[in-house]
Amino acid sequence: MLALALAVWGVVTMTRPRIPAGHIWGIGSVAFSPDGHTLASGLGGNAIILRDAATGERLRTLQGHTDWVQSVAFSPDRRILASGSRDNTVILWDAATGEPLRTLQGHTSGVLSVAFSPDGSTLASSSWDNTIILWDVARGKPLRTLVGHTSNIGSVAFSPDGRTLASGSDDNTIILWDAATGERLRTLEGHTASVRSVAYSPDGRTLASGSYDRTVILQDVSDLP
Repeated sequence: MLALALAVWGVVTMTRPRIPAGHIWGIGSVAFSPDGHTLASGLGGNAIILRDAATGERLRTLQGHTDWVQSVAFSPDRRILASGSRDNTVILWDAATGEPLRTLQGHTSGVLSVAFSPDGSTLASSSWDNTIILWDVARGKPLRTLVGHTSNIGSVAFSPDGRTLASGSDDNTIILWDAATGERLRTLEGHTASVRSVAYSPDGRTLASGSYDRTVILQDVSDLP
């Protein structure tokens, strides 16, 4: 089986200084730690690899999932790594040691996306089961389940102030949620195919969404409470 490599590119020069191999099949998600020192990559072989971002050296391999890892995200304080998998679970890992802290169970189908709130207290996970679960990170318990999409939810993102959660779905829509109450604030339409990625601008006033319809839509969300 051919191993697919993860290339780390020089941002300024767009050079290709390192090609750290290690994953079989392919890489479904990558995330830098907030300090930029560590790179996590997940998917192939049901594992996550942590690497030194400066050298490309493999630091450790995290194993615990029983199916492909679809999404990885570091907590804002870089102490915890969250991973979502096709095995329906989210695992929280000690990013320094690679030890699993707890397994979050609640979804009835594969987990497609995970995202920490800016203060690190809440984790959002979205799934093929058409739901989002908000988790209390410290206790490892679900806070609430958000229901509103009619198909898979491939991407979730918190606004920079942590008050709003955006979710993009295969139902071609984006829903904006009140992160504290779980209330649906607004449904954004405009795409004609699955919405695969959502991201807020640093000031939180604009939401970008990418879709299988080959477009990116920028939407003004500054009027949300």
